Amino acid sequence: MTRRTLILGAAGVAAAALGVGVALWRGRSAAPVDADGAAAQAGDVWTLRFPRPEGGELVLASLRGRPLVLNFWATWCPPCIKEMPLLDQFHRRHQAAGWQVVGLAVDAPTPVRQFLARVPIGFAIGLAGLEGTDLSRRLGNQSGALPFTVVFGTDGRVLHRKLGEVTADDLESWVAGR
Repeated sequence: MTRRTLILGAAGVAAAALGVGVALWRGRSAAPVDADGAAAQAGDVWTLRFPRPEGGELVLASLRGRPLVLNFWATWCPPCIKEMPLLDQFHRRHQAAGWQVVGLAVDAPTPVRQFLARVPIGFAIGLAGLEGTDLSRRLGNQSGALPFTVVFGTDGRVLHRKLGEVTADDLESWVAGR
């Protein structure tokens, strides 16, 4: 091995270690967490507002008082894209019973608009951007991974959380209160 190879190898290891350190530091929870793993500040979700892809604003306070499925997703996330039609079917079937579905896109506005032009979705979409990751962490998603879904009851409290792709069984069990 030459001296140059050793120096380049050491620099590569140092850069990788720095990257892991930054990822771990960024992955720490900024919010206090209760015994269930829910962030103590989850109640502030009802004060939030997000721009909508089609214009206007999504005001979460207007959704309080009815059950809500809040889904964090992105266009670059294959399981997120896969579950969107299922969430849309759920929305169409259960909205008459008071259920609401909201998708918060942890993404840039342009890809979201392009996706929605190809795949029409009947439920409300908000543009959360990277701040959506922080919100999902405050709601119990310690890893910040996607997709992440939170179910709120009529009283505004978190009833269920799911990291990963939602299934029809998940949705039906949440409606049944299990």
